[in-house]
Amino acid sequence: MTEKPPSPSLPLKTRIFISVMSYFTDAAYRADGTVNRRLLSLFDIRSSANPRFSSGVRTADITVDDSRNLWFRLFVPSAAAGSRIPVVVFFHGGGFAFLSPAASAYDAVCRRLARKLPALIVSVNYRLSPENRYPAQYLDGLDTLRFLDSAGLDRSDAEAAAIADLSNVFLAGDSAGGNLAHHAARLWASENESKPWARVRISGVVAIQPFFGGEERTPAELRLVGVPLVSTKRTDWLWKAFLPDGEDRDHAAVNVFGPKDVKELERGFPATMVVVGGWDPLQDWQRRYAEELKKRGKEVKLVDYPDAIHAFYVFPELHRSADLIAEMKTFIETHTSAQSQSQQEDE
Repeated sequence: MTEKPPSPSLPLKTRIFISVMSYFTDAAYRADGTVNRRLLSLFDIRSSANPRFSSGVRTADITVDDSRNLWFRLFVPSAAAGSRIPVVVFFHGGGFAFLSPAASAYDAVCRRLARKLPALIVSVNYRLSPENRYPAQYLDGLDTLRFLDSAGLDRSDAEAAAIADLSNVFLAGDSAGGNLAHHAARLWASENESKPWARVRISGVVAIQPFFGGEERTPAELRLVGVPLVSTKRTDWLWKAFLPDGEDRDHAAVNVFGPKDVKELERGFPATMVVVGGWDPLQDWQRRYAEELKKRGKEVKLVDYPDAIHAFYVFPELHRSADLIAEMKTFIETHTSAQSQSQQEDE
């Protein structure tokens, strides 16, 4: 008799949610490489922006470029009144093909981040694949940073702009959003190497179980078959929907620092926090990413939760979700520049 592989211990509520989500996303994949958006809308529970403070946070949806539906949901904590706080530009997960800042799960996650860190959260609605393939998502991330740098927040929400410390901007994201945070940081570092006057300074990257991969099948991918949310069948489909026709998973967008990523890492690439879960089939790629950053002389903080599934942070009932926010808070406080702090004291 074949022994059944072990599985993570999860509350019933979490298991039911994951089962429903997996059913709808799997059913939405079409053989021709497209996504059934109408079917997904049945499961896509959304939260509206709330201009009034609720549980210590108010929100607003701010347009960056209406022609491509590029916008972000801004989360402003009430506890920050009268003081400057870091800005976290957040990119949601979903394999580049699903979800948005308005999805109730991500609205709740960003509310918690804004309140607990505390920080101004800019949750980006980037374009989705397969309707929009690489590099559309990365360009949306870059253009959001350009919007902030060009006083876009001042024009859109003066009260938020007054407390936004743009000299301490952190790029964060989970899964596909972690991949996007990495590449947006590289694009910004490359674009601003010769621009010391830029308002936006990237102080750090928080890559939460980033979605990386390659043609190789890693030990974790082969071992963790049947775990929640992630499978090679799903990730293969998502990469095919994301990449240009004819490209394989060793493309530099996927296999970061792999055989096709020949560009030297930018000098301005910041300190990075990499979060790994022991029940995540993508963990080997994430560990390699952290190791390669270190080899290139970059500061890396690896946060390893052996009992965590992919996307554990979305479920507040899982204790590791609170642990992650505490780790993020420490990382952000550690990498908030002393120059910015002294400027605030002078003010």
